[in-house]
Amino acid sequence: MQILKYKTKYKSEVIDITNDIKEAVIKSGIKNGIVTIFCPHSTASVIIFEKSDSSLKRDLLGMLKDIVPFRDYQHNNARAHLKAAFLRSNINLIVDNAEVMLGDWQGIFLVDFDGPRERKVYIKVING
Repeated sequence: MQILKYKTKYKSEVIDITNDIKEAVIKSGIKNGIVTIFCPHSTASVIIFEKSDSSLKRDLLGMLKDIVPFRDYQHNNARAHLKAAFLRSNINLIVDNAEVMLGDWQGIFLVDFDGPRERKVYIKVING
C-alpha cells in the first residue's frame, strides 16, 4: 500500500491527483490488476471527473453548496460531512499493462470540504 499526502489551501478544493495515482501504479510493479484509491476522511472524497475544463471544478463545488446550504446544523462541521457523503470515499480502476484505464476526458480528483489541512489518499494495487 502507498499513502499519498496533499496539503489543501482552501475550505473547499478539487485537486487533480491523476498523475500521482499513475506513478503509484508504476511504482507498484504490477502490470495487470486493479488499483483501489481510498480517502480515509469523512469530509473529503475521491472522484473520477472531467479533467480538461477547470471551470467544472467550480461548478461541482457550487452545486454541492446549493445541495447543502448554510443553515443551523446540529453538528458543528455538518456541511463538510454532508457534501462528502454525496461523493465517494473509494474508486476501483482497471490496470492494464501498468496503465490506469480512464476515459479520454477523465481524471482522478481529491475533493476537500474542510480545508486547509493535510489529506491522505491510500493506494493499493492488486495483481490480477
